[in-house]
Amino acid sequence: MNHEAGENMPGDLALNMEIIQQLKAQINAVLIGQEKVVDEVLIALIAAGHVLIEGVPGLGKTLLVRALAKSIHGEFSRIQFTPDLMPSDITGHVMFDSEASKFRIRKGPVFTNLLLADEINRAPAKTQSALLEVMQEHQVTLEGKAIPVPEPYMVMATQNPIEQEGTYPLPEAQLDRFLMKIKIDYPEMDEEYKLVNAVTTGQVGDVFDIKKIQKKTEPQKIIELQKQASMLAIDEAVARYAVSIVRQTRHWQGISMGAGPRGGIALIRCARASALLQGRDFVTPDDVKKVALAVLRHRIILSPEMELEGMDADRVLNALLEKVAAPRQ
Repeated sequence: MNHEAGENMPGDLALNMEIIQQLKAQINAVLIGQEKVVDEVLIALIAAGHVLIEGVPGLGKTLLVRALAKSIHGEFSRIQFTPDLMPSDITGHVMFDSEASKFRIRKGPVFTNLLLADEINRAPAKTQSALLEVMQEHQVTLEGKAIPVPEPYMVMATQNPIEQEGTYPLPEAQLDRFLMKIKIDYPEMDEEYKLVNAVTTGQVGDVFDIKKIQKKTEPQKIIELQKQASMLAIDEAVARYAVSIVRQTRHWQGISMGAGPRGGIALIRCARASALLQGRDFVTPDDVKKVALAVLRHRIILSPEMELEGMDADRVLNALLEKVAAPRQ
C-alpha cells in the first residue's frame, strides 16, 4: 500500500499532535481509569460528530464533558432530560419583551459548543427529535429563522443501560445521527483507588474539583484539527475495507438489520480522526478496526435468537471483524 501524506493540510502536524496529547493527559488526570473513553470522545470531536455514552450513573460522564469544555475554552451546557421536558426547553423560544414592546428570541441551552444531554431516553420522542435538526444542521429554526449554533459543536448524550422503566428508546433515525456509541464501564481496582483517594483528600463533598483543568487550546484550533483530519490520506484498499465491514453487517448471521451507507461514512471519518490522534497523516486498517465497535454497535439490530442467547452487538461485531480480511500494509 502506498502511504502518501496529504500535502495541503492546514497547520503543523507535530504542533497539533502536541495539543491533542495535552488534552488527553489533562482529561485523563481527572477522569481516572477511562483512557479508552477519553480517546473515543476526542476521536468524535476531531471527526466533528456527536456521541451517545452508555453507562451506569456515577462514572464521570458529566465530569468528562466539563473537563473537555474547559480544556478547549469552549462553552458548556447540560440538559437533564425528563418526561415533561418540552422541545422549546431545548431549542429556545420567541417571547414578548413588554419593556421594549417587541418580540425577542430566547436561545435555549443547545446554543453552546459542548452539550450534555443527560439521560436522553427519559424524554418522549417529540422532545428527543428537537435535537435532530441541531445535530444534523448545526442550526435551530425559531419562528422561521435559522440560527446557527457556535462551532465546534458536539452533542454528548447519555443513557442508562439498566433502568428501563420510564424510558423511551431512541428511534433509529436519531441513533444514526450519533457518530459513535461509547460504553463507559467501571475502572480497574488501582484506578478506582486513585479516583476515591483523589476525591476524598482535602475536599468537601463528592464533586470532582476541575479547577486544575487549564485551557490548552481554543475552539478555532479544534475546527482546524477537524479540517486537517478530513484531509488525511486514505488508501483505496483501506477505504474499501471499511465499506466491506459495513456491507457484511447487512447479511451477517445474527444481525436482523445492518448498517446503512452512513455507517461507512462514519467509519472513515473516525478512522481519519484516530490516525491524527496517533500523530499520523495517513489511515491504516488498524485505525478502521479500532473505531469499528463504537461506530457500528448502535447501527445494527440483532436477531431475536441472538438476544435470547444473551449475545450483544459487540460480540457479534467482533466475530464479523475477525472474518473480514484487512488489506496488508
